[in-house]
This record gives sequence, C-alpha cells and structure tokens, in this order.
Amino acid sequence: MDLAQIKILGSLVQGLKSYNFSLYGKYVAYLNIIFCIAFGIANLFHVNAVIAFGVISIVQGAIILFLEVPFLLRICPLSDNFIEFVSRFETNGWRTIFYIFNAVLQWASLALKITSLIVVAVGLTISAAFYGVAYFKHQNFQNSSHIKEPVGEGVEANEQNVREML
Repeated sequence: MDLAQIKILGSLVQGLKSYNFSLYGKYVAYLNIIFCIAFGIANLFHVNAVIAFGVISIVQGAIILFLEVPFLLRICPLSDNFIEFVSRFETNGWRTIFYIFNAVLQWASLALKITSLIVVAVGLTISAAFYGVAYFKHQNFQNSSHIKEPVGEGVEANEQNVREML
C-alpha cells in the first residue's frame, strides 16, 4: 500500500466520522453505480418484461455515475441538455427526490417478478434516506474529500481541450 492509497483511506475514514449524511449518501451511491449496471445486465436475460427494468437500471447507473462523479461531465463529450439536467441535483433535497424516484422505479419491477433488482431498489432507497436525513438536518451538501474537481484559472479552456481530444 503506497502513500496515496493511505491518504485516500484516511480521507474516507475522516468522512465517515464527520456524521455528514450527504457523504454517506454519496458513498452508497458509488455502490449503486456498480449495482445498477451489474444487476441491470444480469436481468437482461429474463423472458418477461423485467428486461425493461434491467435496461432502466443500466441507464440509472450511467446517470448516477455522472451525478456522483461530476468530473466526468467535464471530460466526456455530452450534450448540454444532459449536463444541465445532472447539474440540477446539486443539493441534498434534489438528490433525495432523484433517488426516491429511481428507487420507486426499481421497486415497481418487483410487481412483475422478484429478481436481483431488489438490491438496486434497496441501494437507491438507502441513498435517498441518507440525502433526506442530510436535508432535514440542514447539513451542507458536500462532495467526498478524495475526489476533487479542478479549480482555478484556465479550467474552461482545459475542459474544451480535453473534450476536443476525446
């Protein structure tokens, strides 16, 4: 384990000790990205309408990826409408609503057939609960301390250069 990994682990532990539910929601959301994509793909092999919810889960995973790792919005060539849509969810209240909506979609899949998408539904519900607690406790929305966005002069020009290279 090198020094950079120890530093990241230390910032993770420090975030967990902060009692900021916004960070907890973000950490669970990182797991939700994996759950949404993995279980979405796994449910593409059913022979009933659960396939649609598998596709929805994959799309949710991609949106959550861009929502929780905003640096990707800067480097990936995306439409301005998508970037504007994702940028709306920069408060605990809006993130709570976003995760509740997505959780309800996945809970609805259980009406057709109980599948592994229940893990996605539970994960999204937990994220919504953490962001909701942060909202009602009036905690500031915070990003995790080990994933930083670039700040400073020339960032806009650098973003354009990176997008052109991709």
